[in-house]
Amino acid sequence: MTGNKISTGDASGDLRPHLWRNARLATLEQQKLGLGIIEKGAIVTENGRLTFVGPEADLPVAAIERAQITDLEGRWVTPGLVDCHTHIVYGGNRAREFEMRLQGATYEEIARAGGGIVSSVKATNALSVEGLVEAALPRLDTLLSEGLTTIEIKSGYGLSVDGELKMLRAARRLERVRAVRVVTSYLGAHATPVEYKGRNADYITDVVIPALQNAHAEHLVDAVDGFCETIAFSTAEITRVFDRAAALGLPVKLHAEQLSNLGGAKLAASYKALSADHLEYLDPEGARAMAEAGTVAVLLPGAFYAINEKQKPPLQALRDAGAHIAIATDCNPGTSPLTSLLLTMNMSATLFGLTVEECIAGVTREGARALGLLDETGTLETGKSADFAVWDVESLAELVYRIGFNPLHAHVFKGERIDH
Repeated sequence: MTGNKISTGDASGDLRPHLWRNARLATLEQQKLGLGIIEKGAIVTENGRLTFVGPEADLPVAAIERAQITDLEGRWVTPGLVDCHTHIVYGGNRAREFEMRLQGATYEEIARAGGGIVSSVKATNALSVEGLVEAALPRLDTLLSEGLTTIEIKSGYGLSVDGELKMLRAARRLERVRAVRVVTSYLGAHATPVEYKGRNADYITDVVIPALQNAHAEHLVDAVDGFCETIAFSTAEITRVFDRAAALGLPVKLHAEQLSNLGGAKLAASYKALSADHLEYLDPEGARAMAEAGTVAVLLPGAFYAINEKQKPPLQALRDAGAHIAIATDCNPGTSPLTSLLLTMNMSATLFGLTVEECIAGVTREGARALGLLDETGTLETGKSADFAVWDVESLAELVYRIGFNPLHAHVFKGERIDH
């Protein structure tokens, strides 16, 4: 895949409003029932924004007279897809660890033997910013080919001040070479490098907090993340990082309750975190705390599948608590080498029991909510960024039901159709 380019649809540079008519819309507006379906709908875009979303019969006459027109021939339209948890910037791969897992080794055993996250550090640090961008582009392009318009990208494989900053610079660079919205998360508290083994506190003092401050000064970081787990960092250690994030005015999120229940989700909720992610070992109290704080539960079926986990996240407890639920690829070299949000939806339904509505909302509206971007994208509503995907399907359930099939007809980012 050679990437994507922007097509205005008019070689003359026509800047008139653009009318996308004869569509079946899934707006995902919260005030509408279900997916917010509008049969025989239309969208008008102008200057990168949505200026009309509704029944075609309600279109203002002036909008029809002035606009460029694209007939979508009855196709389904959803908001552009949002991948709210990825690690796509990295070097190398961990195929050998995949083999080890096939031979019976657990994720925790591999990590304690020097594999896992730390094994990606050397390969990542060996690459320049340009090298990291080049390595990430095939993964990003694959996601874009499925209608992605917004992606979160974490650091966390540098584990040094320079290494973490380099990853964040590469993430920012991707937004300049592809038509996509990038949100960066600083994840210095992802693992402890070999030279700091057994000295998490020193690593936080010497590396995590200084790198965070530098990243903030360079405008490289949109949110701060951490990995709260027995093989990573305790709640007390994460608290130090979150306190510094709060002092800098940065929102937080957390990898929590993936392998055990350390109370990470409750900690995240106490900081009104954007999200807490993984959550296989979340308890009902943690689910309620998240719901009360507005912290989105991000479920990651790719990691569950790849490490052959048996403990499923407590979906019903999250529903009962009223928590918002997003889903994401968790694209990373070791435990979720997944670059498909369509497959992520199928996995979420098949492995976790999410409904079609929950899956589609999870990669649009709730994904945007988990990034703090719901005012900008994630639904089809007047005033928001004109980000949407057009699908060759008879029903929206096909987006979740199919495996290894991409029915994308077209996708639009900030009002411009993107050619692949």
